Amino acid sequence: MIDSGNTAWLLMSAALVMLMTPGLAFFYGGMSRAKSVLNMMLMSFGSIAIISVLWVLVGHSLTYAPGHGALEMFVGGFDYVGLSSIMTEVEPMDGTDGGYPLLVDAGFQLMFAVITVALISGAIADRAKFGAWLLFAPIWALLVYFPVAHWVWGGGWIASMHEFTGLPEVIDFAGGTAVHINAGAAALALVLVLGRRKGFGSESMRPHNLPFVLLGAALLWFGWFGFNGGSAYAANEQAALALVNTQVATAAATAAWMLVERLRYGKVSALGFASGAIAGLVAITPSAANVTPVGAIIVGALSGAICAYAISWKFRFKYDDALDVVGIHMVGGIVGCLALGFIASAAVPGGGDAGLFFGGGLGLLAAQAISVIGVMVYTFIVTWVIAKVIDLLIGFRIAEEVETNGLDHELHAESAYAFDELDELEETTASSPTPPGEEAASPRVGS
Repeated sequence: MIDSGNTAWLLMSAALVMLMTPGLAFFYGGMSRAKSVLNMMLMSFGSIAIISVLWVLVGHSLTYAPGHGALEMFVGGFDYVGLSSIMTEVEPMDGTDGGYPLLVDAGFQLMFAVITVALISGAIADRAKFGAWLLFAPIWALLVYFPVAHWVWGGGWIASMHEFTGLPEVIDFAGGTAVHINAGAAALALVLVLGRRKGFGSESMRPHNLPFVLLGAALLWFGWFGFNGGSAYAANEQAALALVNTQVATAAATAAWMLVERLRYGKVSALGFASGAIAGLVAITPSAANVTPVGAIIVGALSGAICAYAISWKFRFKYDDALDVVGIHMVGGIVGCLALGFIASAAVPGGGDAGLFFGGGLGLLAAQAISVIGVMVYTFIVTWVIAKVIDLLIGFRIAEEVETNGLDHELHAESAYAFDELDELEETTASSPTPPGEEAASPRVGS
């Protein structure tokens, strides 16, 4: 029997998560330069098209279907290929006589796969061939996202680690490892393969449209209630906690980020507000239902402050993470996952293991650290290999002339703005004064 109320919540959550990818397109589009905004947004929309189809064909199966022999620890099987075998299946729910259609879960997780791939694109803004990106996206999903999601949610080695190590179960409620650390590590590998943009570190590359950035952040914030709340798979106390924690962690992160800006530069920026919000959303993702609301505030504040500093690492270490995917998603995901080792509470709805500060010892922290390191290492290595092969076969990076003239005009024969307005906008953003030292620390330059 179908539980219509809980099923409706899952359907709504899937729709909310779908909204996040267009929101990401606006967020990234606003942060990019005026001559490449359409290209940047199309990288997100292209991910929707390609990954949606791939998920139905094989992705859901490789993530959730029972595996074969020793391979089950690393990747799922082929029982759910095409989704035909689960069209009428119902997943029972604890505490109720009903359940939800497995097809609803497939649709919900499809949206996670889409946005994970789209997240990566921000790191390589202004310099990647669009065709190479469309080739990279499905290969990366097949070799990285589907296996890693299986490790975390499909019964793979991370989900099963407690059985053969004696450590507590790894906690990743909605995708700190599978989504954010995964995307961040992939982004780092890609920027190392593609290299830095022309003028990185010496030219101002300010976001061209901050209202777009704020609109994108707002859509992401709204959609994240489905991302985290829907991961409870029921309209219950756990979903309510996840929703409240998502809100307060994000609020705390924005406050912390703005405080860092005020202390370092004497001013608070709109981009800082938006970036802080995303940092908080990322960090609370793995812990949304496993910390108290006060714990969520702590997670958000830590993430906002740490990520505000982490985005400057690209200038120190000379890697061109254009839109701060590494500094926000990888670092924020690490903060959220490891924080559970300290402040996870067993008193939350659904229970679970407690962190160190609640009498749980170091076991949970060790388990969380192993999962974080495992995902980072695997994702970085495999992504680097994929990108290198594509670069050798067809070239991943655009020609210097295309980069100079702008990807929108050269690759898509379009422009987001009238050409005279575009020239004026480029001149304005390029000549904006830069406060001393900002190149080495602020997201407002070099993105």
